[in-house]
Amino acid sequence: MYYPEIKQKAIDLRKQGYSYNYIVKHVPVAKSTLSEWLHDIPFIPNKYTLETIGKAHLASGVYKHNVRAKSLERAELQAKKDIGILSNRDIMMLGLGIYIGEGGKTVNITKITNSDPKIIKFAIKWFVSAFGVDVKQMKIRLHLYPDNNEKECIEYWSEQTKIPKNQFFKSSVDVRKNKKQSNNRKLPFGTAHMTVQSLGNKDFGVYLHRRIIAWINKVLC
Repeated sequence: MYYPEIKQKAIDLRKQGYSYNYIVKHVPVAKSTLSEWLHDIPFIPNKYTLETIGKAHLASGVYKHNVRAKSLERAELQAKKDIGILSNRDIMMLGLGIYIGEGGKTVNITKITNSDPKIIKFAIKWFVSAFGVDVKQMKIRLHLYPDNNEKECIEYWSEQTKIPKNQFFKSSVDVRKNKKQSNNRKLPFGTAHMTVQSLGNKDFGVYLHRRIIAWINKVLC
C-alpha cells in the first residue's frame, strides 16, 4: 500500500536496531503497517534503543516479536499448502467476492474502490480473465487528502497496477475541515477508484455491470 522507498527505509532502520517508536517518527506510516512490514525482520537492538527503552522492557519486546514471527511464518507455510494453485474458477469466484464487498452496485457503473493495490491488481486480473476486458479500458481516479502528494500518488498507483498515467482521471481531494488529524498518514497514497470503460463496445458498458450484478444475485440467492 506504500511507496517502495518508504517501506525500504523502515526495513533499513529496523535492521539497524531501531524500535517501532523510533521508526514511526521517521517513516510516515502507522505502527500497524510497520508491524506488517517488519514482523519477520531479525531485531538486534542498537545502543540508542537499549538506552531509550531499557534492557528489561526490551527483552520482553524481543521475545514477543520472535514468538509472533514464528507464528506468522507457520501461518504462511500453512496458507501455501491450503491454497495451492488457483484455478480459473477460483479466480472468478474470488473476484466476485471482492466486487460484492468493494464494487459499485448502482448507476450501472462497473468499478472497484480500495486503498490496497493488491486488491486493485487482483480486480484487474479478474476483469481480464473473467470478462476479457482490455487494460486500456481501465481508468483510475484517486481520492486524496491535503497531506497527499498527488504526483507521487499517481506514480505509485501507476507503478503498482501497470495502468499508464494517461489513464488516470483528475484526482479528487477531500478538503473537509473536520477530518480527524489521526487519519493523516494512514493513506499516504489515497484510495483508488478503478472503473471499466466500454470504449464503444456495449459488452463492457451497462451490460457488463448487469452481468456482474446477475452473478452476485445468483450466488447470494
